[in-house]
Amino acid sequence: MARTWATSGVDLHLEPAGPGLRRGLTDALRDAVRTGRLAPGTRLPSSRTLAADLGIARNTVADAYADLVAEGWLTARQGSGTRVATGVAAPSPGRRGQGAAPPARTSPPPREAGRPVHDLVPGIPDLASFPRAAWLRAARRALTAAPSRVLGYGDPRGSLELRTALAGHLARVRGVRTDPGHLMVCAGFSDGLRILGAVLRARGASTVAVESYGLDVHRRLLAEAGLRTRPLPFDERGTVTDGDACPAGAGAVLLTPSHQFPMGVTLRPDRRAAVVDWARRTGGLVLEDDYDGEFRYDRQPVGALQGLAPDHVVYLGTVSKALAPGLRLAWMALPPALVEEAVAVKGPHDTCGVLDQLTLAELLVSGAYDRHVRAARLRYRRRRDGLVAALAERAPEVRPTGIAAGLHAVLRLPPGTEPSVVQAAAWQGLALHGLARFRHPEATAPRLDALVVGYGTPPDHAWTAALDALCRVLP
Repeated sequence: MARTWATSGVDLHLEPAGPGLRRGLTDALRDAVRTGRLAPGTRLPSSRTLAADLGIARNTVADAYADLVAEGWLTARQGSGTRVATGVAAPSPGRRGQGAAPPARTSPPPREAGRPVHDLVPGIPDLASFPRAAWLRAARRALTAAPSRVLGYGDPRGSLELRTALAGHLARVRGVRTDPGHLMVCAGFSDGLRILGAVLRARGASTVAVESYGLDVHRRLLAEAGLRTRPLPFDERGTVTDGDACPAGAGAVLLTPSHQFPMGVTLRPDRRAAVVDWARRTGGLVLEDDYDGEFRYDRQPVGALQGLAPDHVVYLGTVSKALAPGLRLAWMALPPALVEEAVAVKGPHDTCGVLDQLTLAELLVSGAYDRHVRAARLRYRRRRDGLVAALAERAPEVRPTGIAAGLHAVLRLPPGTEPSVVQAAAWQGLALHGLARFRHPEATAPRLDALVVGYGTPPDHAWTAALDALCRVLP
């Protein structure tokens, strides 16, 4: 049968051949699955579409699909279409074609070597609770309503739709004072910090003051920008910012004031005022990392530090804890004088996917984001309460702190026991971090033995087992 390239099934690279079209098509599809050219889960064209592509009768395609469903190579489900079956494996070597052995049903893959059985590493939410249905609905509505112009390169600050939605949302829930023109969407918090590091260096800064305990990745990003980090003092009330705490000549201070990471304390009002006074007096910037401001349990929400001094504080937020870090969506509320400098560093084009930005904007405007956060807050509070109860019953000597908000707890340990507990956890396939890994190398604050336990990561069905594993390794 003569066919042109336009009807040769080039999207699937099929060339039905053999004594009959039905058998030829069946053999071609089977071979594509067997060799891996059609991966498990791949959705195939409808019988009508493939028939038109190949220039053959629709019934021939439908019969070939039915044959392969019966053999186990494909699956067909109402509303989901025809897909390559999951768990298929190549048959033993033998004759190809109608008599080939059906695919073997495989068991779930073994646990990846080195991957923990239970993950209590802080900083990641329960990814299984991502609101897929709400995200899909929002994406559909956003894309349907979006004018064609938004699919261009776009404003380097991000889509106007998202910046407008964020300005209203942040004012309402975090007390941030900004407008769409002063907001910049970033590809995650790290991207924002990279931009700010370059801006600070271009301004002539050489040093950034940071907290005694914090993420080493943030310190590395600042170092890559040519900036030295100097630790602020830390005491039983948290980070010290008053007096002469901020090092002379520092161009900025990086803080987590609403819920210090990892210690979990809130920056006291007098210390908030002190760091704002420092910024006004010296012309320095305060970089406010509000990484989990949505999640609080036993206290009223603490407003953003930015609300005290919008001209001196850069507010950085993200959906990494509320939704998922893989979205790579974050934002900065910039002082007006800093916008042009940040845009110049970022470059002329937006670096974040516009469709995800429009979807997030739709979630915010529709209220779906707030509903998701409220549900997540209840779920994480139940987990936190379960952690506290388990410790009280099975490890009463271990004291949890920093638990009024956020997705992690600090478990204080007897002096000198942190390394052995972390090692014991690793032997049992339990991933968690000791407090020592977050300490700045130049910090002068007393060393504390503790675990930093993230209770957001495990899915609901694994939480009880993860708690059991944790209690087994505690002294």
